[in-house]
Amino acid sequence: MASPTILVLATRNKGKTGEIKGLLKNHPIQIRNLDDFGPIAPIVEDGQTFEANAYKKASLTARYLGLPALADDSGLCVEALNDAPGVYSARYAGEGATDAQRCQKLLEELGEIENRSARFECVISLAVPTGPALTYEASCQGLIARQPAGNNGFGYDPIFFYPELNKTFAQLTREEKGCISHRGKALQEFCAEIEKVIKWIARHMPPAETIGCMGGRG
Repeated sequence: MASPTILVLATRNKGKTGEIKGLLKNHPIQIRNLDDFGPIAPIVEDGQTFEANAYKKASLTARYLGLPALADDSGLCVEALNDAPGVYSARYAGEGATDAQRCQKLLEELGEIENRSARFECVISLAVPTGPALTYEASCQGLIARQPAGNNGFGYDPIFFYPELNKTFAQLTREEKGCISHRGKALQEFCAEIEKVIKWIARHMPPAETIGCMGGRG
């Protein structure tokens, strides 16, 4: 039996790691994340698009570790705020802010505006150390709730209301969220062609170096 393909998630986010592990649990892939390795220099997410940030994280992580790496960049785009916070979703309330603080800032910015339309966007990039990458993207439409609800998930989940299920993302089980979320749908596309992906990784990974025995003269 072939060994599972090692895939490094370019994140230390336990919620995100658990979500992705759950979606890929039935596939021949061994998931690791940055916590499984030694110190790695932080990667500055300075791209102007989700795709640019996802590729930068995946490609640099793959080069640092010599392993295929999967990164996503996702964010919340609120229509009434001109699609803010967008690519700045994680830094919306300043560096080091908690999820609760980010949600609170967004609710304060939106105030009593009636238009609560919003969408989550996600771009996933799978890169190998030599540079090539595969890209998957998806979005999920919803509304910004008037106040947080639910204890599951992470990020803006407590204030992202999904009308079809009449719940916020934080009120959904991991399985429910995996079926309809932006990241879940992008990963479903990834999983749908997982055999092709594994072959693609094998084809683009640099060959392992072999060290031969140096015979001396007697």
